Amino acid sequence: QVQLVESGGGLVQPGGSLRLSCAASGFTFIMNWYRQAPGKERELVASIRTTDGNTTYADSVKGRFTISRANTQNTAYLQMKSLKPDDTAVYYCNAKWGYQGDSWGRGTQVTVSS
Repeated sequence: QVQLVESGGGLVQPGGSLRLSCAASGFTFIMNWYRQAPGKERELVASIRTTDGNTTYADSVKGRFTISRANTQNTAYLQMKSLKPDDTAVYYCNAKWGYQGDSWGRGTQVTVSS
């Protein structure tokens, strides 16, 4: 079982930046960031594939968020810039590993407010 630990959430003003980190306890071949705002469904924000570094983003964050990873450390990052109040949510790290392995972190709160 691969364990995930997120960090880096917090309170930031509109237009500000935050960087989230997700440390995995073992090798993963895809790492994702999801978010869930109050009263809304969980949505996929960004994804990165270990084999080739291919990334995908939700339309709502393209150009503002960047996902990356340090493969030697099994760690993924989500750099968030130009944050908006609509980005307020609990952000969850998700990873795929092994044969149908699927792990989730506990989540980290991001609040964008003046």
